[in-house]
Amino acid sequence: MLTRVLFALALICGATGLAQAQETEVLALGLADHEVSEQELATGETPPAPHFNTPAVAYVLAAGLMKGDMVEITLINDDRALLSNGETLAEDRARFLLQAGKRGVPAGGWPEGSYRAAVKITRDGTTLIEQATDPIPFD
Repeated sequence: MLTRVLFALALICGATGLAQAQETEVLALGLADHEVSEQELATGETPPAPHFNTPAVAYVLAAGLMKGDMVEITLINDDRALLSNGETLAEDRARFLLQAGKRGVPAGGWPEGSYRAAVKITRDGTTLIEQATDPIPFD
């Protein structure tokens, strides 16, 4: 009897752990003046923000993604999408970093306005996550 109770408890705890391990979430979302790496984001420090005369990269680090999930990251000026990148995952991913931006500076600098990074994660046609950063001006 005790063995059955322990076995049932192990199954319940294991199922709970599995559900938590597969929870999709955004670990980091923002704008940087360079391409970022997972290692850089793991430090917890916010990368330097872009200026009108520096590169601008929108980034998202997401966790708990499954095969077939679609991750899209967009660099937005006011309400206009400037640059976008998307990928449909070929396999389950514990963590996934995706970026969209420009390594160089547009001629004359970035247009005036407020910029933000926006991410959308979908699974089987259903939106799981859709969020954006607060707008920031490129000074």
